[in-house]
This record gives sequence, C-alpha cells and structure tokens, in this order.
Amino acid sequence: MLFIQLADPLDAPALAKVQKVTFDHDARRFQNKAEDGPPGYSSSSWQSEMMEKGLYYKLLADDSIIGGMLVFASPDEREYHLGRIFIDPLYQNRGYGQDAFNFLFSTFPNAQKWTLDTPSWAVRNQYFYEKLGFVQIAEVSLEPSGETLIQYELIDC
Repeated sequence: MLFIQLADPLDAPALAKVQKVTFDHDARRFQNKAEDGPPGYSSSSWQSEMMEKGLYYKLLADDSIIGGMLVFASPDEREYHLGRIFIDPLYQNRGYGQDAFNFLFSTFPNAQKWTLDTPSWAVRNQYFYEKLGFVQIAEVSLEPSGETLIQYELIDC
C-alpha cells in the first residue's frame, strides 16, 4: 500500500538517493548513459530547497521512501505544475503512479489546470501521462544539452 505525506528536510537524503536510483536507471535503460537526471536530482540540499519552494511529497511503501513528487501552485491556486515525480524502479508497475496522481487530484480539487513535462526519450512516461488525460502542448529544446522536453497539460480536472 502506498502512503503519501509532505516531506521534511530530514527526508532529503533519502529522497535524493531514490531520485538518483530512479533517474540513473532510466538513463541506462533508455539513453545508454551510466547516470543522468534533471538538475539537483542527486543532491540532498536541492531536495531541502525545493521543500521551501513547493509542496514536496514523499511516497512511502514497506516503511521506506520509495519516491516523491514536487508540486508548485499558482498564486490563485487554480493552476498546478508537477515539477517532478519519481518512483524507485523496484516499486514501479504496481499502480503507485496512478495512486500518486489520484492523491494530487483529490488533494487539489480546485485545480483548473495541471502542467508537467518529461524528456522526449521517456516514451513510457508520455504514455502514462496521456493515459491520465494529459495532452501534449509543446516540445521545447533545452540549451546547451539539446535535449527536448515534451510539455503536457490537463484542463478542467
């Protein structure tokens, strides 16, 4: 069973560890890289900083942190951006991603729009987000890496 709670700074090292495992696993599997992830993904201090800037939730199963998600609200709290979601590869394909989104949708019932993005190579993520009803709205090339992000939104949630 998945439990979801707001993270606190004491959780930062565990969140960084799980995030590193998750993103490095995808880098090896889908990009032929030993390690790679978004900014701050392996940094405890980055995790703590994000707890001050947004709503950072920890995902718990088997008495351990198995993932996390970072949510940013617009000032009027009608639009939300999912800045990051990650689940340890050992806990994927168990419905926890769906549970996490159900949690978000029920926790923020006033949301009129959700946005998120994912790398163009993360086809599995794209399929999942589209299954949830998200619609691709743009492709953005990041400089200097040249990586492309696919941007998604869900309206009238």
